[in-house]
Amino acid sequence: MFAITREPLDPMPLVESVRRDECGAVVLFYGVVRNENRGRSVRYLEYDAYEPMALKKLRAVADEVRAKFPVTGVGVLHRIGRLEVGETSLLVAVSAGHRREAFEACHYAVDRIKETVPIWKKEVWEDGSEWIEGHVPEVPGAG
Repeated sequence: MFAITREPLDPMPLVESVRRDECGAVVLFYGVVRNENRGRSVRYLEYDAYEPMALKKLRAVADEVRAKFPVTGVGVLHRIGRLEVGETSLLVAVSAGHRREAFEACHYAVDRIKETVPIWKKEVWEDGSEWIEGHVPEVPGAG
């Protein structure tokens, strides 16, 4: 299960999509909007994405995870649009035979999503805002 949506994220369908009877572990990561970053009070976040490429890259990250770790399932849901403090922006679920592999694979997946997927995050504060995170995909032949 891979999706980019403006709707609130529900973890249970994602967990069920990766859970297998042969798995001893399902790890679920929640990325949550916090109220402070780098000493500034965050009012809310805005996420934007190049959705066709972002979905392609999410699937590529899952392929990397499956190649690197003995997992049985990987799923990712990412929210875009305006998110208030406390709302979930990212869910990553990984299943594996054992907890160590599931935790390591989930950690790897979250890092790779932040590094490679064209989803951008704007922090909004009382006195301004800034696009602070996101990967700009390479354009073949550019530059």
